[in-house]
Amino acid sequence: MSYKILIINPGSTSTKIGVFEDETQLMEETLRHTTEEIAQYATIYDQKDFRKNVILDVLKDKNVDLNDIDVVVGRGGLLKPIPGGTYATTPELLEDLKIGKQGQHASNLGGILASEIAAEIDVPSYIVDPVVVDELQDVARLSGHPLMDRISIFHALNQKAVAKRFAKESGKAYEDLNLIVVHMGGGVSVGAHKNGQIIDVANALDGDGPFSPERSGGLPSGALMKLCFSGKYTQEEVAKMINGNGGFNAYVGTNDMRDLNKLAEKDEKAALVREAFHYQLAKEIGSMAVVLDGKVDQIILTGGIAYNAVTQEYFKEHVGFLGDITVYPGEDELLALAQGALRVMTGEEEAKIY
Repeated sequence: MSYKILIINPGSTSTKIGVFEDETQLMEETLRHTTEEIAQYATIYDQKDFRKNVILDVLKDKNVDLNDIDVVVGRGGLLKPIPGGTYATTPELLEDLKIGKQGQHASNLGGILASEIAAEIDVPSYIVDPVVVDELQDVARLSGHPLMDRISIFHALNQKAVAKRFAKESGKAYEDLNLIVVHMGGGVSVGAHKNGQIIDVANALDGDGPFSPERSGGLPSGALMKLCFSGKYTQEEVAKMINGNGGFNAYVGTNDMRDLNKLAEKDEKAALVREAFHYQLAKEIGSMAVVLDGKVDQIILTGGIAYNAVTQEYFKEHVGFLGDITVYPGEDELLALAQGALRVMTGEEEAKIY
């Protein structure tokens, strides 16, 4: 039996939707929302009906019959910390998405919209591996001060999806593998996957770990403290330095790896920034190899920057001795969401309860 799956993935100024039959994509649309349209609403939740109507209008235009849909899946948002998996959209989960348990973000609407549309056609609805997936081992939570525990917020959906893809293609169970997954996009995250859990990873939302195209990474704490109390910057300005205007943006004024590559051909500073980006990621990969006691079944490179040949060659040269490298470039969030629902619908996994 095949299943038709409706996917809803809200972003700050767009909503991506897709229709799949099992893992085959039948339709994909990115619905753009203007600043003026979004500005009408005081909160993220207030945008719900607007976005829902836009989704339903496009589905109608594309001749998608909702009565043919077997399950609806939304992108997970900033819930409380939870283990990875596919979660049913229970009242408790929906309430925490509404209030923004760990913050307000457009992705909070994913589960809410999925639940409402699914209820109207009497089918189940789920979210899959939200960014708040937390499977850290206890020793990884200590930061050095009890007032500031390390927390797990990262690219869980893509990390889990490519890890399970590698396991399936290898004919092995994800739970039987030790993997290091390196996600490289606007933000970066390096996860240590052991026996089906991501036991260590940096808080990518706050820009911890290596720097990225838009995020500063872990900054020297003394220098950051002096900057914060210098009186020259507001809290909002410092936050933007860390997440948004950090990394490539701060050094060379672009958040595009392709631009950085072009600059690096003729500019020594840009070349150094590129090398430092790779260098910091390589150090993080090495750290995660230690977390896995040196038993690394595979290193997986993913995200948009994984397309970059220079990046691939750097890691082959500098961390290839730790394990074989597989490259799954890009980040197919719609497919990852569809696969999460499909695992539940086919009985491969049980839906988790929030």
